[in-house]
Amino acid sequence: MTNEVDPFSSTEVVISAQDAVFWMDADGRWCNRHGPFQNSKIIDYFHRSIRRDDGGYFVSQIRDGVREKVYFRYAETPIFAVDVNLSHPPCLLLNTKRKSVLDPAGLFIRGDRLFMKEGDEIIRFSERAMVKLSALMEDTPDGLCLCVEGVRHPIREIEESGEMPTVPKGFRPPA
Repeated sequence: MTNEVDPFSSTEVVISAQDAVFWMDADGRWCNRHGPFQNSKIIDYFHRSIRRDDGGYFVSQIRDGVREKVYFRYAETPIFAVDVNLSHPPCLLLNTKRKSVLDPAGLFIRGDRLFMKEGDEIIRFSERAMVKLSALMEDTPDGLCLCVEGVRHPIREIEESGEMPTVPKGFRPPA
């Protein structure tokens, strides 16, 4: 058994989000009909496997030379900041294990949730990441600001019913 795909082979199995037996809930937990996943190794594997193409977000793996590509349902976004390094500049660790520099201009609040727009993706902050980032936040009469290197960056607020700025292509709310 090999986990490599012949580059000249077009063997790929694609499962639509509607047919997928798992999804990501609004808190970034992988779930199936039995409830949230419990095994941390499987959860980490799924997070690391998240990719995106014109069809939306999917997870994939290669088994027996066949690429399995499963699109999945998710709430606002499947990309989460799970940790924050408060170095200069502050950096985010995403659930995909990718690192991203915090862009204060991209931050916004919707409801009780903090997000960051990065290119055409939306990143949601986990509770843990928000707690760490709160060390750089200041409540002002005009609203929350992020203070980085002595500069106050206002964090814009979007109404709960308001549309997310540039929702990623392929957004599919859970059924």
